[in-house]
Amino acid sequence: MGYADIVHRQRAFFETGATRPPGFRREQLQKFSGALERHETSLLAALHADLRKSPLQGYTSEMGLLQAEIRHALKNLRPWAAASRGRTPWFAAPAQGWVQPEPLGVALILGPWNYPLQLLLTPLASAIAAGNCAVLKPSELAACTAEAVGALVRETFREDFVTVVKGGAEAAGALLRERFDKIFFTGSTPVGRAVMMAAAKQLTPVTLELGGKCPAIVCADAGVEQAAKRIAWGKFMNAGQTCIAPDFVLVQRGTRATFVAALKKTLREFYGDDASKSADYGRIINARHFERLVNYLGDGKILHGGEQDAKDLFLAPTILAEVPPEAPVMQEEIFGPILPVVEFDDLTAALAGLRGRPTPLALYVFTKNRATEARVLAATRSGGACVNDVVTHMTGTGLPFGGLGESGMGAYHGRAGFEAFSHRRAVMRRATWLDTPFRYPPPPLSLAGVKRALRFLLGD
Repeated sequence: MGYADIVHRQRAFFETGATRPPGFRREQLQKFSGALERHETSLLAALHADLRKSPLQGYTSEMGLLQAEIRHALKNLRPWAAASRGRTPWFAAPAQGWVQPEPLGVALILGPWNYPLQLLLTPLASAIAAGNCAVLKPSELAACTAEAVGALVRETFREDFVTVVKGGAEAAGALLRERFDKIFFTGSTPVGRAVMMAAAKQLTPVTLELGGKCPAIVCADAGVEQAAKRIAWGKFMNAGQTCIAPDFVLVQRGTRATFVAALKKTLREFYGDDASKSADYGRIINARHFERLVNYLGDGKILHGGEQDAKDLFLAPTILAEVPPEAPVMQEEIFGPILPVVEFDDLTAALAGLRGRPTPLALYVFTKNRATEARVLAATRSGGACVNDVVTHMTGTGLPFGGLGESGMGAYHGRAGFEAFSHRRAVMRRATWLDTPFRYPPPPLSLAGVKRALRFLLGD
């Protein structure tokens, strides 16, 4: 079946209205959750095969977050889908107004390889909750997970409701030439630009979850050892292949030695003296990305790590220092287990330097001073931010997760995900028994009189 046929069949099913009733959406979400439980073993095995994720890591960073998203949608579907009252102008009285969330139609969801389950299927949960059909395109680089997701979807959903299309860039390009009602893409900024250009031809709305160089700022008044532990956790999970991992650390001068010592201690506690033997440490996705990362090692002085095994796609957790600002590792998104540590003297100058960079998906600041916290947040821009932690702001359903500028547009998780796949349709119903004549020509009032009348009728 060609891509045009897939989209045509989904659009035909959507236009029957079958996906609109809340009961249908609830049933599909329940089926989705049950299928994830039945396929849990094969999905976790696929994540291990693709990225060497342990079952615990696969569950906590992917499966568990996805199930939480589904449960949250089931709990809140009724109020999300309900109409909300809206004010109508006196000019239109007597009238009623409301806003009705409506599904957009047929959505295309393009998933990445680094969290190939969570970042593909969490948007699907939102799309289903909002009443849409969906075509899923998993990343070909995480081939085992793509195969496992395909099996789950075929078993769980009718083909004209949810479909998985496998393939590489050629398949993605062909899908983008079709007319969708929503495109949701997670991936790199360059590919995000291409997705947006393709969507523009059809005037299709997009949500783009991209990346960027997410900075972590460690001020002198921070709990340095705790900061090191939390930064190490967020940076080196999934071997650094996380879009909101701290990409580099700015440490206030005088605390670098303590911070680096705490990082080294933490890494030994997390992964032992040889991370290649740790069940909790992942691998690089493929040889191309491995070579790209190894090339960064020459951009600074290695304070810790640097060990590598090309056959096993293993690159040890690595700390870099003495990195020139113009070095590639400080200009390009690392997306791997290399952490440059850079000292700063003046916070004002450091913040000015961050403002000169593209807007990151996340920003992290460690300080015990509320005034410093407020100063950093006011002086910077990012998709999201954490104070005295990393990554955890995107793990729940209560906060929207999304980018800004180079790091993307739109947001999802919880209600924000429902709204990403919905149109807020404004509706007004007006009574027929009263019809004020002054709006019809010829005008019964002068311009000055009309101005006075409209200020009264349309004013707040």
